[in-house]
Amino acid sequence: MKLVYADNNATTAVAPEVLDAMLPFFKGEYFNPSSMYEPAQVVSRAVAESREQIAGHFGGVDPKQILFTSCATESNNTALRGVMDSSPRRRHVVTTAVEHPAVLGVCKDLARRGCDVTFLPVDGEGNLDMGEFVRALRHDTALVSIMHANNETGVIFPIDELARITKETDPQIVFHTDATQSVGKLPIDLTGRYAHVDLLSFSGHKLHAPKGVGALFVRRGTPCRSFMIGGHQEGGRRAGTENVASIVGMARAVALAVEKHEEDEARITGLRDRLEATLLERIPYMQINGRGAPRLPGTSNLSCHYIEGEGMLFELSAEGICASSGSACTSGSLEPSHVLLALKVPFTAVHGSIRFSLSRYNTDEDIDRIIDVFPRVVERLRHASPYWDAAHGEPRANIEKMFVAQRGK
Repeated sequence: MKLVYADNNATTAVAPEVLDAMLPFFKGEYFNPSSMYEPAQVVSRAVAESREQIAGHFGGVDPKQILFTSCATESNNTALRGVMDSSPRRRHVVTTAVEHPAVLGVCKDLARRGCDVTFLPVDGEGNLDMGEFVRALRHDTALVSIMHANNETGVIFPIDELARITKETDPQIVFHTDATQSVGKLPIDLTGRYAHVDLLSFSGHKLHAPKGVGALFVRRGTPCRSFMIGGHQEGGRRAGTENVASIVGMARAVALAVEKHEEDEARITGLRDRLEATLLERIPYMQINGRGAPRLPGTSNLSCHYIEGEGMLFELSAEGICASSGSACTSGSLEPSHVLLALKVPFTAVHGSIRFSLSRYNTDEDIDRIIDVFPRVVERLRHASPYWDAAHGEPRANIEKMFVAQRGK
């Protein structure tokens, strides 16, 4: 059985070109880049060149503004905590209700520590209300942190406009975006269109680089106190010996994303659109979450009414298809996704979400396989559901009362 991998928003396969770029730094070029002898200087130059390559991807920003980290979670923690630790007088943060836990969790922790955090809602398609955003900015706002693209629905926020409004309202407010899902998929010019963004986080393993490496863009002059203390690395801003092989790999992955952007975007969008259109024809009582908003090319979040997401995952896995669900079943909780709750997905569907996320390595055959298998999975699960009338192919009468009663047990 051929594996169909459609969970690329979770992690991606390392590109062969990336692996080739990394291998020398596991073998002959294994030296510590902070050492003074010449072989180590070769490694140090490789880190510097990687920094320059990534800076070039963002419109040619000063390479010194690129800070290497272990992952996007560390980058987000550095950004949010670093700004708030540098802001003793301003204690207000603006974010959204649909952020990744790497931002949402930090904001909730800041709230427990005495900060005032505004969690902006979204509409049914996942869009922000710009008027509500403007009204959320206050005289004591220190930080705005809004993701560039949502990891579950793929909905893209207008970060360029949000950052501009923030700076025109008050230049002292720091603007951060978690761009983990968008780097390598969308062009981001931090010297032009996105020139008002102060901090930007991303991670290597979302764009065909390895796990365990990320970066944070820190615009010069942005108040952001370091919290990794104990060494001089990264200009004194992040202690710890650099993960050289992975840094080199991430830089190569970014370069590949630029080279292949137009081809990848068109092909992946075509795959996603064909998948969604066909599944909508074949599966009744199914909705596409965020369909009416701008979305990433390869993200499709589907809710199938009257069944559970974890059931779909197990059935798909048995068929060799890897996807993810909006329900946090892997953590032992059946609580629905906070993103889908924020979108006000109906109670009959909020537990029945599935996310297919595609990359440049997905094929037409992969989509054909999902189209063949997924409708049968939904049909089997609905046949066993107490909320579904299998004989008539529709929800049972008084479904709302049944559903509420079952949930109350």
